[in-house]
Amino acid sequence: MLGKLANDQIDYLLRSETVGRLGCQADGMVYVVPLSYAYKSGNIYIHTVEGQKIDMMRMNPNVVFEIDRIVDLNNWQSVVINGIYKELKGKEADEAMRILASRFMPFNTSKTVPSKYGMEKIHS
Repeated sequence: MLGKLANDQIDYLLRSETVGRLGCQADGMVYVVPLSYAYKSGNIYIHTVEGQKIDMMRMNPNVVFEIDRIVDLNNWQSVVINGIYKELKGKEADEAMRILASRFMPFNTSKTVPSKYGMEKIHS
């Protein structure tokens, strides 16, 4: 799609998609990684473990986040957001986890997910 999305289209895409790409940069290195996310009230919420992206965002909190919906080569939409990384703690972190949990609860998890992720193993 060529052209600019209206604000309501951007909001709809951010609320309806579940995977985006986070881009960060520090010490002359650029890193882009796909992540599941939740969007609410103008904020992107992500839960992740310590690692390269967290280290980089602590050094340089300027980030970019991108999502897209691609139907085919002539029918697609993309949203790119420049933002600031903020590490949440305490009540803010608890609220963010509630937002993430409520976003992903409706999705069915595969029955093959190992029990270490909170699912029962399926024996054949």
